[in-house]
Amino acid sequence: MKKTQALIVGGTTGMGKATAQLLLQQGIEVIIVGRAGKNLDIAQQELSTFGSLQTAALNLSDSDAVKAFSEHVATNFPDLKYLVNAAGYFSPKSFLEHTEADYDIYHQFNKAFFFITQSVAKVMALNGGGSIVNIGSMWAKQAIKATPSSAYSMAKAALHSLTQHLAMELADSNIRVNAVSPAVVVTPIYGSFIEEGKIEETLQGFNNFHPIGRVGRPEDIAKTISFLLNDDSSWVTGAIWDIDGGVMSGRN
Repeated sequence: MKKTQALIVGGTTGMGKATAQLLLQQGIEVIIVGRAGKNLDIAQQELSTFGSLQTAALNLSDSDAVKAFSEHVATNFPDLKYLVNAAGYFSPKSFLEHTEADYDIYHQFNKAFFFITQSVAKVMALNGGGSIVNIGSMWAKQAIKATPSSAYSMAKAALHSLTQHLAMELADSNIRVNAVSPAVVVTPIYGSFIEEGKIEETLQGFNNFHPIGRVGRPEDIAKTISFLLNDDSSWVTGAIWDIDGGVMSGRN
């Protein structure tokens, strides 16, 4: 029987890692892509206990490395049915203080997503279809004064837009493309400005920001991503789902 493969770009921590675990538990072969180092090693060790796992070390800011990876997707992962673009970086900074280097960090992620997704979509088209989920952000839809993030939000809004355009263009190839738009979720992405051991504690201060009364967990987002990937959501494409504890409906 032909196996099913899922590629998760940014699968070493947070929402990407939680999604990888969920898919592995469903019997799907998962390939996680992440920067070489501690997080990739730990993820490989932990996730391999749940199923068939491969890892690929890749710096998404290295255009040459991304190009090389993209060119070899079809050869290395010929059974791809699912793709999750989960990598991210978040470091609030006021617009007037942003540097070109700050800006480039966010938009290099999108460039990598664009061309990796293109390569994966070609494989999916040959295989008769597939499903793609991008992790966007509430910040792409709503400015929050306490966390100024113009470049981050601009990049995430672009990812939302790419989602809708690809949904239209790839529908004829039986490829669905959706995105999730989380609010505050307890993940290491906040480590750029919160001490690593204090992320959980610090983010509890945002519980009441969400009408549902708590911040999100990676598993909250992973369950929705899994649903959007599989055939239970076969009539959903081009959607940007607010998985945000109610924030976009109103906040306390």
